Amino acid sequence: MKTVPANPWVEKEKNPQPETEAVRKITRFDPVISARKVLKTEAEAILKLIEHLDDSFRNAVNLILACEGKVVVTGLGKSGIIAHKFASTLSSTGTPAVFLHPTESIHGGLGILSGRDMLVALSNSGETEEMLELLPIIKRLGLKLIAITGNSNSTLSQSADIILDASVPNEACPFGISPTASTTAALALSDALAIALMERRGISQEDLALIHPGGIIGRRLLLRVEDLMHTGSEIPLAAAGLKMRDILLVITGKRLGVAGVTNTRGELIGVITDGDLRRALERYPDLLERHAEEIMNRDPKKIERQALAAQALHIMEQYSITSLFVYEQERVNTPVGIIHLHDLIRAGIL
Repeated sequence: MKTVPANPWVEKEKNPQPETEAVRKITRFDPVISARKVLKTEAEAILKLIEHLDDSFRNAVNLILACEGKVVVTGLGKSGIIAHKFASTLSSTGTPAVFLHPTESIHGGLGILSGRDMLVALSNSGETEEMLELLPIIKRLGLKLIAITGNSNSTLSQSADIILDASVPNEACPFGISPTASTTAALALSDALAIALMERRGISQEDLALIHPGGIIGRRLLLRVEDLMHTGSEIPLAAAGLKMRDILLVITGKRLGVAGVTNTRGELIGVITDGDLRRALERYPDLLERHAEEIMNRDPKKIERQALAAQALHIMEQYSITSLFVYEQERVNTPVGIIHLHDLIRAGIL
């Protein structure tokens, strides 16, 4: 009789190996619990920065404001990524800045520096070899140095004119090795510095518009209500004495879901929306025979034609409405246009 060879996989099922500790850990692992721990650790790291803020931060703002050239930001590895982002944020908020890779700097990259510049160096340890090689050159050029670091006693800190403490109690990495909470803290602190500088310089929305002419930021900063509003015969207006059957024709005919009610002087005294009509139907069986004044909302929301389109969106969101009548500064009560939520969406404001 022929012997059938044993199936090794069946044998394994019959005689399962004891579960190892590593397997048990993987089996019990919950990514949501892990994520919560990471986010909690990084959030606590940022909150801890608030306790570290002191006159050093004020001095850093003043030092950068006094810089007659550009701010050169440097860092290596993960800190280098944060440094690159910091330089970009500074430039986009009114402070000229560039990123300088520390390794490339000692191979010709230092040519970017001038005697009017200053440096901001990001390093959690403050002992990165490539960063330390820059220190004698910085001192020889007489440039001011701000250190954003997690080690206030490091070599970098001892050479800095101002130290910004970005230390964290521990990393989010379970082994405390991978830069996680420390880079989050450095990012948040550098953002705080950039925004403080922007506010101190008095940078306006118009200034930002010049820096961000493209993309959604540019649209939000450049587009004004008058660029998007409906005018002339497209404005859904009706006289106060009209009955609701006539108001209904205005609302449906202009296709904006609203009608503005005006007095004999052409001033806006109320507004009737699709929602007002639905609510009124429950109260008035003879709705179509009612006059506009009985149904209208007597507090129509308006906006000035020179206002930013983004401001119109803010008002709509605040009051949960979809349109605003537009006025000129000299004639607040006289509508010269209307802007609808769909106009903002088409323009890419939302």
